[in-house]
Amino acid sequence: MLHLLKYRFIQITRDYSNLFWTMLFPIILGTLFYFSFGNSGLAGSGETPWDTVKVAVIEEDVSSRQTEAFRTFLEELDGDTIEITDINSEKKALRELKEERILGIYYVKDTPSLTVAKNGIQETILTSLLETYLQNASIIERIAMKHPERLEDALGSMEDYQKQTKDISLGGKTLDPNVHYFFALIAYACLSGAFLGLQSTNDSQANLSPLGARRSVTPTNKLTLILIDLITLFTVHLICTLILNLYIAKVLGISLGNRPGVLLLVNLMGCMIGVSLGIVLGCIARFSINVKTGFVVAMTLFPSFLAGLMFGTMKHIIELHCPIVNRINPAAVLSDAFYCISVYNDRQLLIRSLLTLAAMSLLCILVAFYRIRRERYDSI
Repeated sequence: MLHLLKYRFIQITRDYSNLFWTMLFPIILGTLFYFSFGNSGLAGSGETPWDTVKVAVIEEDVSSRQTEAFRTFLEELDGDTIEITDINSEKKALRELKEERILGIYYVKDTPSLTVAKNGIQETILTSLLETYLQNASIIERIAMKHPERLEDALGSMEDYQKQTKDISLGGKTLDPNVHYFFALIAYACLSGAFLGLQSTNDSQANLSPLGARRSVTPTNKLTLILIDLITLFTVHLICTLILNLYIAKVLGISLGNRPGVLLLVNLMGCMIGVSLGIVLGCIARFSINVKTGFVVAMTLFPSFLAGLMFGTMKHIIELHCPIVNRINPAAVLSDAFYCISVYNDRQLLIRSLLTLAAMSLLCILVAFYRIRRERYDSI
């Protein structure tokens, strides 16, 4: 059996056209993504934090305790979330804001306010900071008026809450809006194993290829040949997918999380569903290899499109209007699994995604095995 595994492995790895689609094409596509989006922010999808947001602070009233508290709040954030520029006049600050050298202007007064030039992620962060401060300040004022004896406990609780939020938010990671393209890309690469599965099926059927005819008359048990094909295909495709993972993580600098064992498991399940789809398509469809290849192209690209590979918000649109599609789309399920590893820790969603992929793979393999077992030839 080891002899058969060895030569089947050599045969598959010499099929350069299929290796191009399963490994080189996703690497090229990932490189184009990286340079198209720019590397700003993409490093922020992992352990590297977001760049600080440049703001100006204009002090309109410095005499009250409220303004002193807000100024202290901003100074605590300086260098971490925001970067306070050296601007003292409102006129200069507005000019800098218009030229997008800064993204917001905080006004220090009895009721603090914020001015931004546009709506974006960083502007939303600035707005959220102000709203959080105002809410907490309002709570503290009410407690001080009604229950001054509990003021110290309330301040301690808010401090603990702030620390906990900073420690566990998104699993300690930040996220660039474009990083989901790379998750969809890996999902596409996993589904591209269908090319390998289709070619393997073509090589196993006597009515489709000379190699299939020779394999059909061999004394080796058919089940043994099928198992050898499955093991070899999964191994080759997993190696190709892991090379893509390493390229994305180490060369492009896109973090795929810090749980290599779980990442390996997700890639393994993705490779299984990709290869299985190719095998079952090759078994149940009675068309030429060229027509079947066209089906495989559609079967890999269309689910990836629905998962957001070409149009970033497509997966979200489907989730809003027809969520069942995301539950049965293997590319979307794989994308969810990568989100669970790299962005947020949702163990329940991760387990559901892995079980869904396993069920799909098992169903495809059983259908393919049933079809292959029933094949008989009048003459070879």
